[in-house]
Parts: sequence; C-alpha cells; structure tokens
Amino acid sequence: MSEAKKIDLSLLYSTLVREIENDTVQELEPQFYRNLSEYLGKLKSEGYDGIESKIKTRLVEMITNIVTLLVKTRINKVSHGGLNLTNLLDEEKYIIESVQDQLERKEMILSATLNGRTKLLESVSKKHKTKPVSVRFLKDFDQFVGADYTKYGPYKAEEIATIPNENAQALIAKNITVKISVD
Repeated sequence: MSEAKKIDLSLLYSTLVREIENDTVQELEPQFYRNLSEYLGKLKSEGYDGIESKIKTRLVEMITNIVTLLVKTRINKVSHGGLNLTNLLDEEKYIIESVQDQLERKEMILSATLNGRTKLLESVSKKHKTKPVSVRFLKDFDQFVGADYTKYGPYKAEEIATIPNENAQALIAKNITVKISVD
C-alpha cells in the first residue's frame, strides 16, 4: 500500500476478508500495527457516557476480534505454507522467528536423542534450568540457593531480580514472582 489509510472498522473488515480469501499473505501498509495501536489507544482513552460508552466498548471488542483473526490467519499461512515471509510485517516476522527457533530446537533434541548424544541433552537441560530470567517479586522472599548453586536474595516485594529459570518457574507457579520482559 502506497499511502496510509485511516484506520476504521470498515478498513479492518475488508483487510480481514481479503486476507481470508487469498492463499498468500496480502500486502499491508508497513505501519499497520502501529497505526492500529495508536487508533485503539485514542479510542480507549476517550471518555463517553451511557449508550456512547457501550458503543465504544463494542467497537473495541469488534476491532480486537478482527485483528486477532487477521494475525492468526497471516501467521498460519506462513507457518503452514513453507515460511515464505513475503508481505509479512516486522511484528509478524518477530512471531515467526520464535516458531523457527522452536522447530530447530525440536529437531536438535530429536536428533540428539536418536543419535545417542547424551552429553548434548545434558547440556541443553542444564542450560535451560540455569538460563537467567528476570522476575518481579510480589511478596517478600527469603534467601535461596538457585539451580546454578548460587545464593539469591533475600528479596522484598516489588524488587526485580534475575534468577535461574528453574527457580523462576517454581516461584511464578507459587505466585511469588511474575516474569518480566526486558527486551
């Protein structure tokens, strides 16, 4: 698309229909998701009363449903169609990159298992348990020894720390921490 079109429900609906009706990923304006995000941000921040508030809420729900289906459709086309990244936007390529990583990891584990590469499997396991994960503590927590045999803590509520993945997952499961992204 050569020029930015004003985002509205009609444009989103026609974009979704065009995407569904075609076997290949359709071209979108490069700033599509950012423009959409800006539009939704403005829409959500506008204050309305009564029926206008209900209309705004319903409009946000419809846009959310359309965009969710659009993203899923576009990613599924690429995931099941040989990973042809033509016409994908940068945000969608970011999603696909993790799918490619997952496929490579699966093949590596399968190959190591089937070819008796026990040391590689042990290395992967250890690396996974000890990889650093950033978390925010929801409550105070005493000092502990991590999966990497290092002492961590003590921590106060709202403190942020980087701890081994195995420990982070255990604390997340107990609602003591939440994972934070530092990308």
